[in-house]
Amino acid sequence: MGKRDDSDEAYVVGLCDRVLGETASRQHTFDWLLGDPGAGDRRARLPVDAHWPGHQLVVEYRELQHDEAVPHFDKPDRLTVSGVHRGEQRALYDARRETEIPAHGLRLVVIRPADLDADNRGRLRRSQEADLVVLRKILARAGDEDRVTDAFRTWLLAQGWTPVEPTDRWTDLEAVRGAERLICEAKGRTSEKGIDADIAYGQLLRRMTSEAPHVRYALVVPSSSVKAVERVPAHVRRLLRIDAYEVTDDGAVFRLPG
Repeated sequence: MGKRDDSDEAYVVGLCDRVLGETASRQHTFDWLLGDPGAGDRRARLPVDAHWPGHQLVVEYRELQHDEAVPHFDKPDRLTVSGVHRGEQRALYDARRETEIPAHGLRLVVIRPADLDADNRGRLRRSQEADLVVLRKILARAGDEDRVTDAFRTWLLAQGWTPVEPTDRWTDLEAVRGAERLICEAKGRTSEKGIDADIAYGQLLRRMTSEAPHVRYALVVPSSSVKAVERVPAHVRRLLRIDAYEVTDDGAVFRLPG
């Protein structure tokens, strides 16, 4: 236990505690997040590094072995219950976390050594003040998407729309008004505005499974991302039935020209 308490993971979670003002449940498990069946078809619960119930947030700190082959951790000569070596199983379970955690209404934030002050072997130098600045930005970005989504949901209700269970579980928000249906992708504040806007457009394109003219799509972003969204010309957005909306810092909503 002492080794884990002194680990880089524990250091990162401790800093997140300071940023969030709440102490995490560390190595938390959920009834619905399970590993592959083992002996007797028993499925062990997969732990997450940290869960903050008050923030509906899960943080995973992923060291180098989560993204590249490390024989010491991967044990390539030993097969796990998943029928693959430990490195491949780790990737499978990471992907399962990325799918199941958001599907159960929680936010997942993945933090890596490269996000913080680390050496070329992925070991943190533990520069607390510098690391706190970065973590505040990372955790604020995760929370700001909720702010944008909540503000847009409130606006939709005022406009006579009714939010409904999304047809696609990855959709941030879906609403109906009479025969109309609106499928929405929301983004929060980010340091990579252009990349995030491009990703959002791609996410909407994948959800365009209906040719019905009464189905439209909405890209909803904070004021800081409006210019990035407008890089796709208005006439192109019209052809794709994409409406773009701005959510200001005080929660007002405006539809962008187009």
